[in-house]
Amino acid sequence: MSISSSISSDGSELTIAIRGRFDFSAHQDFRGAYEALTSKPQTFLVDMNDTTYLDSSALGMLLLLRDHAGGNTASIKILNCSPDVKKILTISNFEQLFTIQ
Repeated sequence: MSISSSISSDGSELTIAIRGRFDFSAHQDFRGAYEALTSKPQTFLVDMNDTTYLDSSALGMLLLLRDHAGGNTASIKILNCSPDVKKILTISNFEQLFTIQ
């Protein structure tokens, strides 16, 4: 598991890439990817192209990101999900809370 993040040159968009298993062991790294910023981006992208697994703690971490980003007004996109990851997000009704592409 590894978490990496990058901010756009104008600071409006943060991309968080998750590689491997997205579970409780990623908690500190995931939160650190967005909490350490000095200003809040307008858009958050969570790239799951290389995510092989996620569990309930990962779902909770996504909800914490949503709260941090502004709750109902947050712009968060979850990108590049494998069919298995997308199925978990769909079963959990996360398409009502996030844009899943």
